[in-house]
Amino acid sequence: MEPVTVDGGKGSVELRADGVIHLIWEPKVRIEIEDAQAAMATVNRIAGDGNYPMLVDMATTENVSREARGVFSIPCAANRIALLGASPVDRIIANFFLGVHVPPCPTRFFTSRTESMRWLQQATN
Repeated sequence: MEPVTVDGGKGSVELRADGVIHLIWEPKVRIEIEDAQAAMATVNRIAGDGNYPMLVDMATTENVSREARGVFSIPCAANRIALLGASPVDRIIANFFLGVHVPPCPTRFFTSRTESMRWLQQATN
């Protein structure tokens, strides 16, 4: 399917042919509560009644507000989440989220797309 732009335009979501939901945040984005709510609504709409592993491409994300992090703790159509980053800042953002909030499903941070996809697809095998 074609990627769907999240309301507000800070990201896009697609259900890939391999059965992985892919949420891609724009570079240098500051994610506020409205952005998080819009992204999760888009994920749930695309997934329909299904549950899928989800790859969140957050490389170069500038900031995630406390309120937005709270939204990401709410269960959604994802049954496993890989947070994919590229920098020490991405790792700090992800580790802060994972340390303060209880993710709604198994969630891990990766800097390797290959490793993140391998981990996501373990759940479907």
